[in-house]
Amino acid sequence: MASRTSRHHSAPGARRPAAPSTRRRRLTLRYLLPSLLLAALMAMLMLHGYVHSEILADHRVQPSAATDKVPERILEGGPVIDTRGGRTTSLSVPDHRLVLTFDDGPDPIWTPKVLDVLKEHHAHAVFFVTGTMASRYPALVERMVAEGHEVGLHTFNHPDLSYQSMKRIDWELSQSQLALAGAAGIRTSLFRPPYSSFADAMDNKSWPVTQYIGARGYITVVNNTDSEDWQKPGVDEIIRRATPKGGKGAIVLMHDSGGDRHQTVRALDTFLPQLQRQGYDVQNLTEALDAPSAHTQVTGLDLWKGKAWICLVQASEKVTDVLVVGIAVVGVLVISRFGLMLLLSAAHARRLRNRNFRWGPELVTEPVSVLVPAYNEAKCIENTVRSLMTSEHPIEVIVIDDGSSDGTARIVEGLRLPNVRVVRQLNAGKPAALNRGLANARYDIVVMMDGDTVFEPATVRELVQPFADPSVGAVAGNAKVGNRDSLIGAWQHIEYVMGFNLDRRMYDILRCMPTIPGAVGAFRRSALERVGGMSDDTLAEDTDITMALHRDGWRVVYAEKARAWTEAPESVQQLWSQRYRWSYGTMQAIWKHRRSVVERGPSGRFGRVGLPLVSLFMVLAPLLAPLIDVFLLYGVVFGPTQKTIAAWLGVLAIQAACAAYAFRLDRERMTHLISLPLQQILYRQLMYVVLLQSWITALTGGRLRWQKLRRTGVVEAPGSIPRQRTTSGSGNERRPVG
Repeated sequence: MASRTSRHHSAPGARRPAAPSTRRRRLTLRYLLPSLLLAALMAMLMLHGYVHSEILADHRVQPSAATDKVPERILEGGPVIDTRGGRTTSLSVPDHRLVLTFDDGPDPIWTPKVLDVLKEHHAHAVFFVTGTMASRYPALVERMVAEGHEVGLHTFNHPDLSYQSMKRIDWELSQSQLALAGAAGIRTSLFRPPYSSFADAMDNKSWPVTQYIGARGYITVVNNTDSEDWQKPGVDEIIRRATPKGGKGAIVLMHDSGGDRHQTVRALDTFLPQLQRQGYDVQNLTEALDAPSAHTQVTGLDLWKGKAWICLVQASEKVTDVLVVGIAVVGVLVISRFGLMLLLSAAHARRLRNRNFRWGPELVTEPVSVLVPAYNEAKCIENTVRSLMTSEHPIEVIVIDDGSSDGTARIVEGLRLPNVRVVRQLNAGKPAALNRGLANARYDIVVMMDGDTVFEPATVRELVQPFADPSVGAVAGNAKVGNRDSLIGAWQHIEYVMGFNLDRRMYDILRCMPTIPGAVGAFRRSALERVGGMSDDTLAEDTDITMALHRDGWRVVYAEKARAWTEAPESVQQLWSQRYRWSYGTMQAIWKHRRSVVERGPSGRFGRVGLPLVSLFMVLAPLLAPLIDVFLLYGVVFGPTQKTIAAWLGVLAIQAACAAYAFRLDRERMTHLISLPLQQILYRQLMYVVLLQSWITALTGGRLRWQKLRRTGVVEAPGSIPRQRTTSGSGNERRPVG
């Protein structure tokens, strides 16, 4: 994208204004939808962090404490502890009955394998699931219940409950039950505390928690046989540790999640037949105790709450997966664009700066017509026209006053400068103004500029030299920000030098330059006439005409020495209006020329090379680029923080290298790059939202109108270098730029 004019409010042939209610609805969609989309995206990411134990996770483990407050019958009792209704009892599994328990799941890889082995050997088990994993993999919980296994709670995100408040314990239980209700339509009365062991390990810090859990209606289940499979000691060792002695009943602790569990799966496949040959029944807990099922069916509102929760979690998983793919795509696009810009801009610079390089056998010395469309440019037009009077190339200047109400035309006429004419018309829009100027031009080469832009003495001469090559139909000049003394101006200066000018060098080599900047461009008159002149079909008439020239077989090139100084927007609101129009206009131009993709000849070449590059680098990549910052924020908050910051700094370093190279090519001072990190954090976000809003406007059928930006007339060209106001003093002081 390049500098464009911003003066024209309306044009003939525009759609009739929509009804007020329709306009309000469209405005609501355009301005609220970006905010709503961003809020929804952040909500999905927060939910993703929530169910991945990245929010509220607490990995502290309480050291052993005294046991004097724990009843002896609990310390010396069985692994099933019942404190419901004020009871203090414990139960053991009868002899020749064995309860396999699996903690920390369900896991998408290992839980299905465990279930397959259990099903093959007709065995039941108890799965103590975490709420986070049950929310993420509800189908596995449903399968557990359908195949006769019992499900118990293992908290939501696995904290040591002896560190937690009663409110937090209630939350861990209720949130886990919500996940079970949504996954399998059940509640459970079984609970296993994280980091638990045998009953005799109960101490003064864990016992109050067990009592409270019982008061909430849960049976606490620990174990009396630990396979220690998490240590991966080998299949034989897992079996040895899991086998009870002397035919006694046991509750065996195993894991179906938390890492590689292939040894656990292999051990089960051997262990189960061995137990069954020894006369063991491998059952779930209530079967082994001859008790009623621990599961209760959930119905009504509670069931729908659970299903809604599971739907939201699944949506967050899918959204995050899509975002991960998106960030991979944008990473490839960004790196590819930077690589292409560096390589091809270097090739472009070497070619043009070669001492033997010539555009043609002779220099272009014939006079040219300079068209200056102007709408209410009273503050700028004198500087613009006077800068042209210093031109080193013979010119005529045609100022097309497009219905100005501030005396723009009178100011130009009052200057009484040679070879300067004023053409007046009713307000009809910039394309019509340029076509009017073209009809009044005397010469075969036409230079177009904005009414807020100033040229250096050599600008026109450098701009028209490529026309020595008869295949060249248009030339893009080097638009530069003149009012760069503000922070917003400095950020736009970086953008112009790095983004626009490196891009133009790249596209010049690839022969698919997408835009001749409205601030400084030149055209072969016959080329313009062949494509029908300037069109008002889009809000980006400069991109539209450039694409039309490519499709007609003309070459469009970049003249880096043809410098023009333009006044960039100085407020966020003005910048928003300008870039909103640019982005939307570019989309319109791409859509208008979409048929070139399937056409033959020069049009087909541009359609299959230029349009995809423009779509990828100027529409898709900027739209996806916010993912870098979204995941930066996510990584800083939820981790891994250091790796996330390092990755972001790496991307910033690549951008800084490209910017430094662009500044070197343009012979700009490197000191302006000091604000680059801040530009990436703040300015870029604004551009993202603008592009998103443009997409929404396009998708909702909205139509933008030209909006006049307020100009201050700060950019001048006394001699060969423009000047601008300082930010201090009375406001009348001036200083050179550059």
